[in-house]
Formats: sequence, structure tokens, C-alpha cells
Amino acid sequence: MKKLVLLILVLLFTFSVKAQDDTKTATTTYYFIRHAEKDKSDATNHNPELIRKGKRRARQWKRYFKHKPIDAIYTTNYKRTFSTAFPTATNKRLPVILYSPRDPDYEAFKKETKGQSVLIVGHSNTTPRFVNAIINQEKYKDIDETINSKLFIVTITNGQITDQVIDLK
Repeated sequence: MKKLVLLILVLLFTFSVKAQDDTKTATTTYYFIRHAEKDKSDATNHNPELIRKGKRRARQWKRYFKHKPIDAIYTTNYKRTFSTAFPTATNKRLPVILYSPRDPDYEAFKKETKGQSVLIVGHSNTTPRFVNAIINQEKYKDIDETINSKLFIVTITNGQITDQVIDLK
């Protein structure tokens, strides 16, 4: 009986240590994109829809992310960002989570999403700022208004941060 109890305790301790190791080595991957092409015909409309080209690009993003693990999708509360994220969210059967670009708590976001693969859809100015906050550097400038094809990938493993930009024209 004592041997059985001892065996159970050893197994519990082993699995406990393994779980802690997994937490320490968990990889977090962030995919940041700017919303797809929007309707610019009415300069007074601050919440325009996507144009046909933008809808096509949103479907391209869906195809790009089809075989990539995505645990969560975040977007700002605008039609153009939501419409960019929606095809991927539908394909992945994930809800779209809204975040405010005005006063984001980047540290809380990093804690909430640790160990996950996350897609974040933002704007020409908020996307590079968000990336800079995650990588702890002022590395990326605002995206040109005519560019909707950049993908910023940030990976964090054991506190080591790597980042890259891919242009998926």
C-alpha cells in the first residue's frame, strides 16, 4: 500500500513538473494584418465597407491561414476590420473578439494570449504600434494607406522574441 501511495505521489509530481515546463516553453505566435481595401468614395464615412478587391483579399487571408493553427481572432470595431477577419473566423469556427485601438493594455493582452496563435486585424497606424508594443521596440512605422498585403509575424518562445514581415501581394 505504501508503495502504491509513493508511486502515485511520484507520478503526480512528474506530471506537475512537466506541466510547468510546458508553460515555460509555450510558444506564442501573433499574426498582425491591416484591414483589406476599403471604400474611399466618401471621405466623411469613418466606417466604410470593404470594396470588391478588399473582399477578395479577406478571402485570400482565409486561404493563407487555413492550415495555420489559430486560437483567437481580434479586430477593432469597424466594418472594414471585422469584414477582413470574418472569412478566417468562419473557416476556423472562432468568434471575432473586439479590442479597442484607443487605449490597449498590451501587457494584459500578452498574458491572456500566452501560448496561443492569434490573428489581430487592425489599421495602418494601429497594426505597427501593436507590433512594436509586443516586440518592445519602435521598429515599424505606419503602413502606407495603399498597402493592405503586409503580414507581421511575431513569435515568442522562452522570452525570445522574433519578428518578420511578409508581403503577400
